[in-house]
Amino acid sequence: MQASSDFSAAMAVLASALGCGLLMGIERERRKGDGPFRSLAGVRSFALAALSGAAAALIGSTALVAVVGVFIAALAVTAYARDRSGDPGVTTEIALLLAYLIGVLCARDQLLAAALAVAATGLLAARDSLHQFSRDWLQPGEVRSGLILAALLLLVAPLVPNEALWQGLLNPHVVMRLLLVLLVIQSLAHVGRRLLQARQAMALSALASGFVSSTATIASLGMEAREGTVAVRAQAGAAVLSCVATMAQIVVVAAAVQPAWLVRLWAPALAGAVVAGAWGWWRVRGATGGLEDGTTRPQLPPDTAMFKLRDAALIAALLTAVQVGVQLLTRWQGDAGMLAGALLAALADVHAATAALLVQGGPASPMAPAVAQALMAALLVHAGSKSAVALASGGWRYALAVAPGIVAHTLAFVGVMAFWG
Repeated sequence: MQASSDFSAAMAVLASALGCGLLMGIERERRKGDGPFRSLAGVRSFALAALSGAAAALIGSTALVAVVGVFIAALAVTAYARDRSGDPGVTTEIALLLAYLIGVLCARDQLLAAALAVAATGLLAARDSLHQFSRDWLQPGEVRSGLILAALLLLVAPLVPNEALWQGLLNPHVVMRLLLVLLVIQSLAHVGRRLLQARQAMALSALASGFVSSTATIASLGMEAREGTVAVRAQAGAAVLSCVATMAQIVVVAAAVQPAWLVRLWAPALAGAVVAGAWGWWRVRGATGGLEDGTTRPQLPPDTAMFKLRDAALIAALLTAVQVGVQLLTRWQGDAGMLAGALLAALADVHAATAALLVQGGPASPMAPAVAQALMAALLVHAGSKSAVALASGGWRYALAVAPGIVAHTLAFVGVMAFWG
């Protein structure tokens, strides 16, 4: 009975390896070519390499696995050395060695091996698309920006200490995370302008980035409007659309810190979101093709970077300074300072102000009227802060186009909440 079970398990491993090898081999066979310039391996070679790996792993000898692996690698090196084609490459040689390793992996984890085979085959089949993307579509400025963003995300961010310094006033990791958020927002907007029609790119990227930071989105769109390469009206519409996320996140914060407030907040938040969405989409649709010159797709200058590191760093520093000021005021004045600090926090992030206020008590507590009034005041302060950010980042034309929508959706929230109360 045990022998039958072992035989079935071994056959499953070999069948899995054969399937992975055939999958990769069929793709290589279609590109192998004919005659003296044909490539090293095709469907049979890949299937046999994968079966060899599975068989070596089933035997259980580490030395045998290593020896067969060296043999496969030697075959690949020999084939590359004897290649007489005008454009030699090592893709097939590397893929053959990978097929052998996938066969070895089948003895340990067949699902992982199959996933790796599918991923490898996808990369092999997408050769032309990947070459066109890297050679023709990507611009040098985008490559440089991508390298900077990857270095900050993978190398710098993990090294930044994630602990509060100066008696808890400042966390460097939070500052770095805010900077990365700003850079990602600018990068997404840049990619959206290249992939989508102008109106679609602005609307979708604004809504998505608004869930990260509506204030930062307004600032990023303002910096682009100041350059004069995009329509101010369309940028302003996208900025107001990002405020839909602000209304949604107020409900999310309430659900997290004080669910009882949902009864009071869902209707004001819905009213504010509807006004922001309608106003923003009207502005975006009203722009001529989304651009000043009437074209339907943004015409970016050649070699354009995906983001501006200096501008993002300045915005991150400003928001961090506001947060430090809130903490100092809270320590100085206690509970009264906390409420005042929440209003100051609304200058940068209304969600932090919302959480600080709602934890004071539920809608049936004695603190409820004061909390509701402070929340409405915080929203009004936040509207003024966003308008000021629009003026500082995009100039007076951008601010005049953005501010009415921000004020309108804020007044909708405040009006419904006052009536609802």
